[in-house]
Amino acid sequence: MLDQFSRTRMLFGTPAMERLSNSSVAVFGIGGVGGHTVEALVRSGLGRIAIFDDDKVCLTNLNRQIIATRETVGRNKVEVMAERIKSINPDAKVEAHQVFYGPDIADQFDLGKYDYIVDAIDTVTAKLELVKRANAAGVPIISSMGAANKMDPTAFEVTDIYKTQNDALARVMRRELRKLGIKELKVVYSKEKARKPIEDTASDCKGNCICPPDVARTCTSRRQIPASNAFVPGTAGLILASVIIQDLIKAM
Repeated sequence: MLDQFSRTRMLFGTPAMERLSNSSVAVFGIGGVGGHTVEALVRSGLGRIAIFDDDKVCLTNLNRQIIATRETVGRNKVEVMAERIKSINPDAKVEAHQVFYGPDIADQFDLGKYDYIVDAIDTVTAKLELVKRANAAGVPIISSMGAANKMDPTAFEVTDIYKTQNDALARVMRRELRKLGIKELKVVYSKEKARKPIEDTASDCKGNCICPPDVARTCTSRRQIPASNAFVPGTAGLILASVIIQDLIKAM
């Protein structure tokens, strides 16, 4: 009988679709990268998904985040993403955690119950904590490196963190992972050198912040406001999803 996954089943096969339906993935960070990852996983038939983010949709998110519309501005990202997941596949099991993941709350979550973990977080401390705990739990993890200030979506690669180049975030992660004794980490990263954002006082978030008024991490509290576009972060998110789906199927 035809259903919403019929076209995918023709490509993956029934055993693979059953595997995806019974799998659980945790996605940390539901922004320009993570939102597209969740979207592709759910549309591919993933049965269980956990989403983690403490942010709210901002007007400036509309240029790249799949959950951002005029109607969702000001709402919690995990709440909007959970509704979107259910609108795509009502049978999907969703855990929505409105938290800023980091060392202070990491003990509250059992990463061992997931089949795969996605790191789409934009802060080094949180990324390191997640990688460290995923490794300790024996759960596969894939991390997104920098997607801001870039223009070429064809420059992305899937590789080990220690083989990356031209990525400032990856450079810091390599240094800190060595200190932790972590010898490998699968990442999606771009070889493209990051561009310097054009200075424009009229569109500078630092001086003209329009984040929802009750969010903790507004533009004015952030060290740097990166430039972005509609196609580079989304490409990274779709690559993340494709790697996860293929890895889950291979693990059958």
